[in-house]
Amino acid sequence: MKNLPLKYAERMKKLLGDEYDDYINALNSPPVRAFRVNTDKISVEKFEKINPFITEKIPYTHNGFYFEDEKIGNHPFHHAGMIYVQEPAAMAPAECVDVKSDMHILDMCAAPGGKSTQLKNKLGENGVLVSNEIIPSRCKILTGNIERLGLTDTVTTCMPSQKVADVFANRFDIVMVDAPCSGEGMFRKDETAIEQWSEENVLICAERQKEILNNAVKCVKKGGCIIYATCTFSLEENETVVDWFLGEHPQFKLERVNEQVQNATSDGISFEGCNSKDLCLCRRFYPHKNKGEGQFMAVLRDTAQPVFRGDEPPCKKERPDKTVIHFLREVLVDFDETRVMMKKGVPVYFKPNFPLDGAKVFSCGVTIGEIRKNYIVPHHQFFMAMGADFKRKINLEPDSDKLKQYLHGEEFETDCDNGWGVVCVCGCAVGGVKVVGNRAKNHYPKGLRMK
Repeated sequence: MKNLPLKYAERMKKLLGDEYDDYINALNSPPVRAFRVNTDKISVEKFEKINPFITEKIPYTHNGFYFEDEKIGNHPFHHAGMIYVQEPAAMAPAECVDVKSDMHILDMCAAPGGKSTQLKNKLGENGVLVSNEIIPSRCKILTGNIERLGLTDTVTTCMPSQKVADVFANRFDIVMVDAPCSGEGMFRKDETAIEQWSEENVLICAERQKEILNNAVKCVKKGGCIIYATCTFSLEENETVVDWFLGEHPQFKLERVNEQVQNATSDGISFEGCNSKDLCLCRRFYPHKNKGEGQFMAVLRDTAQPVFRGDEPPCKKERPDKTVIHFLREVLVDFDETRVMMKKGVPVYFKPNFPLDGAKVFSCGVTIGEIRKNYIVPHHQFFMAMGADFKRKINLEPDSDKLKQYLHGEEFETDCDNGWGVVCVCGCAVGGVKVVGNRAKNHYPKGLRMK
């Protein structure tokens, strides 16, 4: 049995009423596990044909699956970035609104990257995702997940929300605010969250959430929206914050979420003294009603008339070294030379017309590699994101000995032509090799190798 703080138990009894016992029973049952198919790598239809796991479709997201298997993080499909393990309730906020393929999206509190990567899967080649995280160590984890999934046209930044607002004013169609919270919705999975809970911390979190939302407003273009989410149940951090926000920003209104999310969640809660009549449009995800942990979400829409953005002029950029272009021509079937640029001395592949002036950029687009004397050492992200366009591909089966050797960091024999190549499983890039004389020299990062 979970040893809940007495004050927390009293608050939940008041909040849930007759449902409290059901909630406690759910809290003491095993957590539900799930993953999303990374549709930037493989379609859901193709994945289902090769799916080796025991799964069940999640009703509110087309590429989400509940699963029962153990050690899924060691499976080649995980190494290849074909799947992203994510708590199922956490998938709901990104499904609240429709995403157009050419949108610019900001995830303001993005680590470890679940909601960011989910939103990126909905964007096309004309869209851009900026994922921000204030803590450098967490920003590194966020960037690593984006790299593993092989996502392009993404930027990770490491800035406080006020700085984000200064740099990216009026730039985004959607701003995701998955706000830091007291974590009540994670009590089934996280004993530390239980130990650290207090009413005082709930109120501290609520004030921090208001500050972040005030800065998020500055980033939204006219007609855009903020998706506000937490993984907690407290009124103070959820409906009370939304009610405060609508009072502070009357140009915004609560918007009904997409039908599949509405059907999978419960109505928001009105409270004594609230000013908004529409708090029922907020959504709550409970572990005793749904397969997942706790989640709250609300869509806040700017009611001002949208302004057509048009094409932004190309940004000033540092021309890439000729060595970079020569390398890309040698290893890739095709690429857009206008997207090749230098960022702080590092060659990257990114959109030429997305300004980043003033941003503390952690990573930008696809890192091509490190320039040495007259040659390039490719970055792992380059193999993962551009693998489909490689001239030299070594396609291996999930259970092949050569793939096991590769994931352990070993060399293996191959009849592939000499040069830089990419190792694939079921057509999806796992990482890179340098082929020399029928030997594939391993370039899978040491920190990712199977032990």
